[in-house]
Order: sequence, then C-alpha cells, then structure tokens
Amino acid sequence: MSEDQDLIRGSDKKKRCWWCGSDPEYLRYHDEEWGRPVADDQVLFEKICLEGFQAGLSWLTILRKRPAFREAFEEFDFHRVANFNEEKIEQLVGNAGIVRHRGKINSTINNASRAITLQKEFGTLAAYFWQFEPQSQPKITSKSEVVATIPESVALSKDLKKRGWSFVGPTTCYAFMQAMGLVNDHLAGCEFYDSVASLKSSFVVPQ
Repeated sequence: MSEDQDLIRGSDKKKRCWWCGSDPEYLRYHDEEWGRPVADDQVLFEKICLEGFQAGLSWLTILRKRPAFREAFEEFDFHRVANFNEEKIEQLVGNAGIVRHRGKINSTINNASRAITLQKEFGTLAAYFWQFEPQSQPKITSKSEVVATIPESVALSKDLKKRGWSFVGPTTCYAFMQAMGLVNDHLAGCEFYDSVASLKSSFVVPQ
C-alpha cells in the first residue's frame, strides 16, 4: 500500500495519519497532542492511567470521556488519587461519565501510590519514563509498519509491574510512549511529522 493510501486529507487539505478519521476531537488530539514530548508528571500519570482504561475500548471513547475522568480523578494529581478511600471508589464505580470498571479504578489508585514512590526515587516521573526512550527510530511510512510493542515498551512494562503497577502491559506502554513523544509514530507523509520531529530534537530529556 502506498504512503498516500495511509493518509487522510481533511477539509483544510492537510494530510494526516489514517487513524484520526474526521471526528473534530480526534483531529485536534492528533494535531495538537499526539507525539509531542511531555515532561509534566501529572500529564504523564494521566496518560498512562487513561491508556489502562482504554484497554478493550477505542481511544476516541476515552478521549470523549477525558473531561469527566479529569474531574473524577482530581485532574490526575496522583498525590490526591493515592488517598482515595472505599467511599470514593464507590462514587467512581457509579459515575456514568467515566469507564466504570472497578479493577481499572482500583488500579489507578494503586498506581498513584506507586507514582509517588517513583517520584521520590527519580525526582520526577518524567526522568523515570524518559529513560525508556529508544535510542533510534526509523521513519514510519505506512500503517503496515506500525507495531504494537517495541523492546523498550516491553522493558517499561516489565519494570513497572515489578514496581507494583497494574494495567501496564507492553501494548499499553507503547501507546503511552507514542502519545507522550518518546517515539514519533506520525507517518512520514503526515503534515505533523516534521513539527513533532523538531520538538523532539529540541526537547531536553529529563534527568
């Protein structure tokens, strides 16, 4: 399949990765968020939690529910989430605005406590996560080249699980890495590939 067949052209005539379709929210996410390097601990925590909630669902479903998730989980301030009690859990299970999966809700609270521990050890969550950035990455020219995992996402998943995190399988970790800019998986023909590549080249990796 040719590169152009894996790109879509929006009403603004810009070529984009095939997966963002025509939904305005998805287009904004693709254009303004996906693949841009992130060093903010709260954003990183939010994303890895939402990737866990996404398992078995579409990302667009989670994206549409993201405002409700943010309200329900205190903007993903993991210091606050770590203190959620049983009463709060029951409120979350009854919250129709989010994904009411008790296991994933409990996982988010557990992972918040683990995030605090990581932050104490590494100084920031960003310093921890960015150590798994691949040293090199080829340009992706077609969706047939897109993979579900890479060795670094497998290593991240393994290490997080060892540290007590849950709902952090290799595929979830790779989706997190794609979204948070650890890799640039915009197709090479996408209008946004170069801007993301430029942001990555100037990004100071947290230490």
